[in-house]
Amino acid sequence: MMPYIGRHPPQDQALHEKFYSTWHMPDNPSVSCCNSADCYPTDIKYIGDQIYARRREDGRYILIPPQKVERNRDNPDGRNHLCAPPPALSPLDSVYCFALGGAT
Repeated sequence: MMPYIGRHPPQDQALHEKFYSTWHMPDNPSVSCCNSADCYPTDIKYIGDQIYARRREDGRYILIPPQKVERNRDNPDGRNHLCAPPPALSPLDSVYCFALGGAT
């Protein structure tokens, strides 16, 4: 499968914008996950039972806290999606939201 790190296929742009604009933090439902500027499709890897997602700005895999994993909503295209600030704005590897691809 071809990676889509940090970019949306042009045909999926509207789908992603709608999904991101209505997505709220799993651990704080009154707060938005942000928008298409902070959210993007990404690759993941597992280390033990922990999920790490690739941050687009530096390609580094960052730990996804379990409370940030979306469990109550399907993602728009079956891929993994990460909402996170760039590393320059968040040296502590903050994660706003994460959606696991496939059936969740």
